[in-house]
Amino acid sequence: MGKTNFGSTYRKSVCASDRVLDIVKVIILAIVVIVTVYPFWNVFIISINDATDSLRGGLFLLPRKLSLAAYTNILTRKTFLESIKVSVARTVIGTPVAVLVTSMLAYSLSRKDLVGGKFLNMLFIFTMYFGGGLVPYYMVLKNMHLLNTFWVYIIPMMMSVYNMILVKNYIESMPEELFEAAKIDGANDLLIFFRMVLPLTKPILMTVGLFVAISQWNSWFDAYLYTSSQSLKPMQSILVEILNQYQTKGSVSDQMSKAAAGVTVTPDSIRMAATMIVTIPIIMVYPFIQKYFVQGIMLGAVKS
Repeated sequence: MGKTNFGSTYRKSVCASDRVLDIVKVIILAIVVIVTVYPFWNVFIISINDATDSLRGGLFLLPRKLSLAAYTNILTRKTFLESIKVSVARTVIGTPVAVLVTSMLAYSLSRKDLVGGKFLNMLFIFTMYFGGGLVPYYMVLKNMHLLNTFWVYIIPMMMSVYNMILVKNYIESMPEELFEAAKIDGANDLLIFFRMVLPLTKPILMTVGLFVAISQWNSWFDAYLYTSSQSLKPMQSILVEILNQYQTKGSVSDQMSKAAAGVTVTPDSIRMAATMIVTIPIIMVYPFIQKYFVQGIMLGAVKS
């Protein structure tokens, strides 16, 4: 009887400690969610709030006076609408091209029978730490006749050594017997790559694809360096130009006087709206590939 009471008391104490631990976990996770999500939410409510009203401050959870003037100011510009096409095109074209080229190189360098494989691997890794500089890089692009062309956004970004190493390590983690069996059945390297490697490396390829897509979507500085045509400017470059137009060193009172004079947007409202326009497409895409992201990074991580 005593043993039964002791066992029952022990189970109750364990259950109570588990509940306390669960409560602590929930509290910690709630704090993490608030810390990470609230800044983005604050940017959103400021972007849809009236610019003059936002100068008063005190916006925390909901907008006080709904206004889409900042979005209208940005989205109704003809140059911005044209720049969206450039950003979408460079992301849609550049991402699959980069994934294909990177994965093909990774597969080649992962083969143990590749002549000079170790030297080639070291050569690619060397380029991660040492580069020729901006001016030689510019001259190379000029000699390749890529300046002031759309392909200056695609060809230079076709291959990243870091992404290649991720894919290469993922391929090397696959059983070598798979490749040997395929070769015994008469498959060549191209057939092995397209029929076996690409389907089996889907997690890491999706991860690399996300990296490349974000890089292409957010890139703007290359447009300033390598293009002069306004029709080739991506969305990010136009947003930077818009932000520069609204940059001011004036005080809040100066902005209030401008608002009284009929100015419906402020540098802060433009900045917040531009942030949302840039961020929302990536947020919409990420949930569809999130399940591949962690698996791809863990299995494709650089081996120690």
